[in-house]
Amino acid sequence: MSNNRSGVFIGGLMLGATIGALTGLLVAPRTGRETRKILKKSANAIPELAEDLSTSVQIQADRLSASALRNWDDTLDRLREAIAAGVDASQRESQDLKRQTSVDDSDSLPQQLERS
Repeated sequence: MSNNRSGVFIGGLMLGATIGALTGLLVAPRTGRETRKILKKSANAIPELAEDLSTSVQIQADRLSASALRNWDDTLDRLREAIAAGVDASQRESQDLKRQTSVDDSDSLPQQLERS
């Protein structure tokens, strides 16, 4: 979860830095020619910035995916264990009921013979 938050934070930081730089350029006391030159350099840097942001997001997504996969595997293991425990308990209960029934039947057999 914190990996996802750090990816969002990095993305927000990069976006905020870009917006801040552009705002600073537009309100700075420079000539139009100087401002255009700086904006051109900044515009040329945007693809690199976007690539860095994309790489960062991809890394965070891969980490999140790996974490989700581990959590899913752990959940499946716990589910298998719970099912196996339920099957074992059911089989033991069934055996106990069969024994109980056979004991009850053997107890009632002498009484039936006495009545005959």
